[in-house]
This record gives sequence, C-alpha cells and structure tokens, in this order.
Amino acid sequence: MVEGDICDPAALAGAMQGVKHVFHEAALVSVTVSVEHPLDNDSINIRGTLNVLQAAREAGVKRVVLATSAAVYGNNPELPKRETMLPEPESPYALGKLAGEYYMKLYSHLYGLEAVSLRYFNVFGPRQDGKSMYSGVISRFADDIRQGRAPTIFGDGGQTRDFVFVKDVVQANLLAMKTDSVGKGEIFNVATGRQITLLKLWEILKGISGSDLKPGFKEARIGDIRHSVADISRIRKDLGYEPKFSMEEGLSALMDGLGKERTR
Repeated sequence: MVEGDICDPAALAGAMQGVKHVFHEAALVSVTVSVEHPLDNDSINIRGTLNVLQAAREAGVKRVVLATSAAVYGNNPELPKRETMLPEPESPYALGKLAGEYYMKLYSHLYGLEAVSLRYFNVFGPRQDGKSMYSGVISRFADDIRQGRAPTIFGDGGQTRDFVFVKDVVQANLLAMKTDSVGKGEIFNVATGRQITLLKLWEILKGISGSDLKPGFKEARIGDIRHSVADISRIRKDLGYEPKFSMEEGLSALMDGLGKERTR
C-alpha cells in the first residue's frame, strides 16, 4: 500500500529487495473524493505511483503492472473506448491515473523497467464493501438489497457501464505480468466489451435476489461519466485475454457471497 509523500522510496526499495514482479493496485479510488481533495489525489495517485516505480527501479524489479482506469477517456461520446483515443480526464482522479500511465512508459524507456498499464473499467465481485464511500454501484446495490433499503441512483439510471468481474481482472493482471512480448509501457483496456444501463443492472439484481425494492434518484455527481464501454481487441490480441464471466454469473456469485456472510 502506497500513500504518496508518507512513503519513502528508499525504504520501499529495501522492502522490495529480491522481488521481481510488482502489482501496483493501491490508490485513492473515488472520483468524488478526488474532486473534493485534489491535493490528496496528487499525493496518493501521482506521487504514490512515482514512489513505487522509483523503488522498483532501485530494487531491480523486472516488471510493474499498474491498475489505471477507464476514467482517463472522460466524456468523449465516441464508443467503444479504444486505447488509441486522446485521453480527456475530467477529474483529478482520472488525471492522476493518466499521469501514472505516462510515468510507466517513461520508466520503461529511460530505465529499462518493464511496465504494463491496465485500464480497469467497472470492476465488481464478492467481498466488496457496499458501505464504503469508495464502493462501486454494484456493491452498493447489493448492500441495499441485503439491508432491505431502497437504492439511490445518481442521475436518471440511463448511464451505461462496462462491468467486469474480478476474476477476469485477475486473469488480465496475470497475463500482463507473464506475457514476454509486452513490457514497454503498453496500455490495455480490462473489460468485457459489453455495456449495460444502471437501471438494467438493478433489474438483474432484483431478479437474482427476489427483491421488490424500487430505487430513488438524485442529481448526477460531478465528474461522473455518462457512457462507457471498452474495445478489448488489443488485450485479446496481445495478451490472449478473454472475459469468462457473464453479468448474470458475476452478480450471482456476488449475491451468493452475501448469503454466506449472513449465515456466519
């Protein structure tokens, strides 16, 4: 876990001695919080990533895989989102992730550190904390069902997302780390290539859970993206990635996990 200026790269490099592969997943992950606290975002998401890369360089790490975000595409209406599109970040969070991608390329080019950046779309899966301010919409919806509480949708519910199950994200990370033909700062979308509205998502969850709750609506949040779906042809071609879990399968696994938690 890296938190910007409080992390000493030299101390981190010492902890990395003997390590050859680093997955950098730590971040301030809330768009809303990044808008409210841009300096924290800079410290954690930009300086924190730089600290990891410098420590990896000093420790002789072979490859770093960075978790970045589809937020870098912004609200450009062009769909699907392709890695070759001009980034248009609309929040400090998105800008921080984009800066991390550029640092990855620079450290590969200047210092020979192998680097791969993965642009996560909307990740979901069991054990996400629906009560956390950082939770995605699916984990919050699932927690609402668990608590018998009407969910809140920000906006009209017509916004779309490309939701990807956590096990497919793990697959992408392992491929990014193990594939010999990459490592020069390449960027890959991690998603399914399919989009769904939040209203449709809620209907699927209702069907799986048997809930009859009805959502309430609030004003859309600043910095949120209206539509998002990925082109995953590059990660398929270069890494051999193929999403294996449908929306229904992933949501069923999530709800099954909640059921097991209730019985403990």
